[in-house]
Amino acid sequence: MTIDATDRRLINATQSGLPLTPEPFAEIASWLGLTEDEVIDRLSAMQARGVIRRIALAPNHYALGVTANGMSVWDVADDQAETLGAKVGALDYVSHCYLRPRALPDWPYNLFAMIHGRDRAEVEAKRKEIAALLGDACRAREILYSTRILKKTGLRLKEGS
Repeated sequence: MTIDATDRRLINATQSGLPLTPEPFAEIASWLGLTEDEVIDRLSAMQARGVIRRIALAPNHYALGVTANGMSVWDVADDQAETLGAKVGALDYVSHCYLRPRALPDWPYNLFAMIHGRDRAEVEAKRKEIAALLGDACRAREILYSTRILKKTGLRLKEGS
């Protein structure tokens, strides 16, 4: 899976996000001396090859009034974890959900789901919904609330890398 110099320049130009303009791909094209179609085609090709995973919006939850965010952690039966994780991940108030190995004996949790709400009471109500969904497959649970926004970025390439 290789990329050429133009793909690398395109990655460098977009790794901090797309420009907030009516035509972001045309703007990027003007920066790189490409056409808008070339930018779109190259990004699509890199996505198809797995060089980039996705092009997505990353909203600032706090600016949208969603100020309570909790990473819920669940100790669920291993033989049901994938199926249950897919159900939890499909909930509209869960931004990301994933399985992780347990760190026994101190950390028995294997299913993680970030829950968002306007306040902690809303997050707790949503956590109860997840608990009901998990049912008897869940042996223990906890929640860790966010206290501040951390920098959300993916991999960054150095210019000229």
